[in-house]
Amino acid sequence: MLSVIIPTHESERLVVRTLACLVSGATAGLVREVILADAGSRDETEKVADVAGCRFFAMQGSLGARLQAAAKQARGPWLLFLKPGTVLDPDWVADVERFLMSAGDDGAAKAASFRSGADGAQSLPAQFMQLLRQAIGGPRPRDGLLLAKTTYEKLGGHANGNDPERQLIGKIGRRKIAVLRSGISGNFG
Repeated sequence: MLSVIIPTHESERLVVRTLACLVSGATAGLVREVILADAGSRDETEKVADVAGCRFFAMQGSLGARLQAAAKQARGPWLLFLKPGTVLDPDWVADVERFLMSAGDDGAAKAASFRSGADGAQSLPAQFMQLLRQAIGGPRPRDGLLLAKTTYEKLGGHANGNDPERQLIGKIGRRKIAVLRSGISGNFG
């Protein structure tokens, strides 16, 4: 179902954490493939991809161009864009499955992101403030972005300008992006 796309550059250590949290999605049959869209790393990012069974391609050019090329190669009908270093909550698989089931309903959100800065150790007021910041400011690229490949293509994908991830979120519109219950955290390189 999902093609997970991770833009990398000198990201061998960061991407290991992200790939580890995706294992539950692969064993559940949710993650079809993981594509690392690399900017010419000289570290062991390609080796990590190989060991983990990911598709890897290196391409010079802008972040937007790499993300677009990866989306074009993706085999799944849904795209999940994540930053290297991302760690998803353990319940992310069930949340994404629920979203995918509801995405076909008229009026349902057609894209989703994860709850930002999730940390079970946060106090209830701190969690509330984090949710409020996300509601007011909208999703950020570090929150991940899940959307249908057809929607991505209709929107024209990522732009080649500055901050293509934020531009794509703007094209979708923050009101059309559902925030999943499960959270996202990590060192986002």
